[in-house]
Amino acid sequence: MTDLFGDDDNAPAERGQADSPLADRLRPRTLQEVVGQDHLTGPEGAIGRMVAAGRLSSILFWGPPGTGKTTISRLLADAVGIRFEPISAVFSGVADLKKVFAAARDHARIGQKTLLFVDEIHRFNRAQQDSFLPYVEDGTVTLVGATTENPSFELNAALLSRTQVLILRRLDSDALEKLLTRAEELVQCPLPLTLDAREALIASADGDGRFLLNQAETLYSVSIPDPLDPAGLSALLHRRLAVYDKDREGHYNLISALHKSLRGSDPQAALYYLARMLTAGEQPLYVLRRLVRFASEDIGLADPQALVQCLAAKEAYDFLGSPEGELAIVQACLYCATAPKSNAAYVAQKAAFKAARETGSLMPPQNILNAPTKLMKDVGYGKGYAYDHDAPDGFSAANYWPDELPPQAFYQPTDRGFEQRIAERLAWWDARRAEQRDN
Repeated sequence: MTDLFGDDDNAPAERGQADSPLADRLRPRTLQEVVGQDHLTGPEGAIGRMVAAGRLSSILFWGPPGTGKTTISRLLADAVGIRFEPISAVFSGVADLKKVFAAARDHARIGQKTLLFVDEIHRFNRAQQDSFLPYVEDGTVTLVGATTENPSFELNAALLSRTQVLILRRLDSDALEKLLTRAEELVQCPLPLTLDAREALIASADGDGRFLLNQAETLYSVSIPDPLDPAGLSALLHRRLAVYDKDREGHYNLISALHKSLRGSDPQAALYYLARMLTAGEQPLYVLRRLVRFASEDIGLADPQALVQCLAAKEAYDFLGSPEGELAIVQACLYCATAPKSNAAYVAQKAAFKAARETGSLMPPQNILNAPTKLMKDVGYGKGYAYDHDAPDGFSAANYWPDELPPQAFYQPTDRGFEQRIAERLAWWDARRAEQRDN
């Protein structure tokens, strides 16, 4: 398994040989050379403080690919002078773990501590994760795990409670530019790119330093007489797909960003996150389901057409398919983003459902009960019912609440969009009911 700068888990700490991959030759030799993670490796960062104290606690590194998890772990062991033992959860099983723990105990007997680095630690099942606990607790190993997945979802609570979660950041453009500069200094040749193409190359890395250096090595490996512009670069290098695991955290992050951009009435940002999801391979029908939900939850009766638009978009997509039908999804997204917002219906649902659970089986008032039999009529079912269509203005102001429950006000329309008219109508009806009670 390689990490930032292509370091092989079993490679020596020094940089690679002249015929090694570029990423391997640029592997940092000290924590100070690691780019983009100063919040951890700097003097005030968690790692910087550990190194200064000369004492490590067990750690979980959580971050995107190519941000330096393996590199930092190896350098961390070097910095405090302990043994580095790497394994990968992809290729290791229970037997491998037993050998690692036995070796760590043997080294502990002669006073040598072990930093056990577990790459892709989330790949171990719950029982395998539990097997680390006694060895972490008795100090046989200092565990450093690396994962690209949210530890809250993927790791045992017991293991989480015994480790410190440190978040590695996606490498920004400045950090990626430093890597390209280092590559040019090592090769002693500038990359054959125009300024715009260089920026495009950095953008294509999507925060992954290893990927960027591999792309740079590809550029150095071919003969390019004149600097490439962005179009030439795109033609030479394969396009990098955005990181997006549809059953992982990235999926939920983007749908959350889409929903909140819609709620915040930012059609430009909403369209961006919609595009991120669809171009990364998200199922259009999943996005449509979320838009339908949004139309009810965050727009509601402020604009009743929002729900109609979303359902129409679903029908259009079913009819046209991709890519033509995706324009209907865009239209529904923009309609929702630009519509007046109200969560009054959502709040009313929660309040009404709560009241229904708490009040049990209260009988409605007899005047609105159905009376299909003579006995039911004799005991008063339906007696005094006022037929609203026969009342002045089509409104009887009758009581519809159980005798044991006073009238409630679950739905409180806003003064936005169509709900402003609904609020006026409700106020008029409430005034008529008040007059009826007073009389």
